[in-house]
Amino acid sequence: MLQELDVDSYAVVDRLRLAFQPGLNILTGETGSGKSIVVGSLALLLGSRASADLVRSGARRARVSGRFDAPRDRAALDRLSSAGIECDGDELIVERQVLASGKSRAYVNGSPATVGLLRDLAPHLGDIHGQHEQQTLLSAAHQLQLLDAFAGTAGDAAELRALHRRWRRTGEALAKLRGSERERLRRIDLLRYQVGEIRDTAVRPGEDRDLEVELQRLSNAEQLRRCGFAACEALYDAETSASSRIKAAIDALGAVAADGGPFERFAASLEDTRSAVDDVAFELRSCADRLCSDPQRQEEVENRLAALERLQRKYGPSLEEVLEFAERSERELGQLAGSDAESERLEQDLQEAATDYERRSSDLSLRRRRAASELSTRTEEQLRDLALAKARFEVAVDELAGWSANGVDRAALRFSANPGQPPRPLGQAASGGELSRIALALKTCLEETGTDGPYRRTLVFDEIDTGVGGGVADAIGRRFRKLSAGHQLLCVTHLPQIARFADAHFHVAKSESEERSSATVAELGEAQRVEELARMLSGAEISAAAIENARQLLLSP
Repeated sequence: MLQELDVDSYAVVDRLRLAFQPGLNILTGETGSGKSIVVGSLALLLGSRASADLVRSGARRARVSGRFDAPRDRAALDRLSSAGIECDGDELIVERQVLASGKSRAYVNGSPATVGLLRDLAPHLGDIHGQHEQQTLLSAAHQLQLLDAFAGTAGDAAELRALHRRWRRTGEALAKLRGSERERLRRIDLLRYQVGEIRDTAVRPGEDRDLEVELQRLSNAEQLRRCGFAACEALYDAETSASSRIKAAIDALGAVAADGGPFERFAASLEDTRSAVDDVAFELRSCADRLCSDPQRQEEVENRLAALERLQRKYGPSLEEVLEFAERSERELGQLAGSDAESERLEQDLQEAATDYERRSSDLSLRRRRAASELSTRTEEQLRDLALAKARFEVAVDELAGWSANGVDRAALRFSANPGQPPRPLGQAASGGELSRIALALKTCLEETGTDGPYRRTLVFDEIDTGVGGGVADAIGRRFRKLSAGHQLLCVTHLPQIARFADAHFHVAKSESEERSSATVAELGEAQRVEELARMLSGAEISAAAIENARQLLLSP
């Protein structure tokens, strides 16, 4: 349960600290005094949306802190543990801060937490029921959720939704695979041709560079041969060759160099030069002799280069990239070739998912129908205590034409307030006051079913008594008192017939000073309770008769 609520700079509240009691806690006050601020601040702790409008004018931030009994639910403890938050004591402290920018921060037991964690913890800590929730009661989806909550099949329904997702997604994957079968076969043919073209060509990395060098040599072979022989002739073969002219120079010096004259050293150098020229000429002739044109080889090289260039234009600027393309294509071929196996696997998965869904949805439908009958009976019993003794209430479960994420059922709440009138859909048959009582009756049924100990959760009712009064209000108050025997209740009300049942009565007031409004909340003592009930009975002017009437209300059983 909620032990204490601490509010700072929230809306028109400057600072507020409230200690709540087990049982029925009532909040009353003039219209517009800010009674729902307490409910709104508690909603923040349960993960509701924050906005800058919640921050009191002039403040940097709003802060709300709640001290709860530590949850005993294993699911709640596991969720806290998964968030890295210890909960070893008897208390759980939840805090929410809203900055003036609109951003918010959350803390659980002093550790930073996400708003998602607060929302996950909310079902284990409290439940807020107001006029908005009464409208959601008219939703078909909410009515089915309500039935599952009563039947204890909410977990089964969640598992069925997961099964439905698996069945639908598997079917979509299989349809996509089958729908692209023709495209797959075309792709296989194309890849096989491309890989075959590359592999049949037997591409070798760097081969094009080697062939270009060879082609250059083959193309210039005849010219190189002519140049080689011409150089050899100039050096040795011609009558005026370099070698013969050097020999003539040597002979000219021979007569004067023999006696050791000054030209002897020149004659020796010329002999060395002639020998070097002759060696070069002989090597040139040998090389030129070896050079010969090979038109057949040249054509082979040119054709090979042309084949490689075609591959490069198709599959990559370089032969290395051509080979990488071939490897990627072979991998894709392997995957496409395995699509038959994938299709068989998906078909098997689809059949298994369908079988599981049919079995689980059938079992869930049976349990829902049994629970619907029991919920109908129990709700009618509750409505009799809420001054709807002749009302008929029915939870109908109809079969859907096909499969849905929520199973094969559709739930519909039907109601009739008058004898002889068949039950009709809730939105068509119930007035605002009747809808309030139906909501309270259903809430009572659900809480009685799920109770696992005293004060398991805090139930908040925000003016759900709108549209009722007199004896109906007294019946609602008695229902609140009965429900508070197993839960802590916080109720905002404007009816004294309900407020009289309070175990703790809080009065909300709003004052103005220095052009600023400020809301305060105070727990009332016995005398103050009499005055507040008298105000609620008679208005601003409290008469002696109203005081006496209030005393009688408090004394009534």
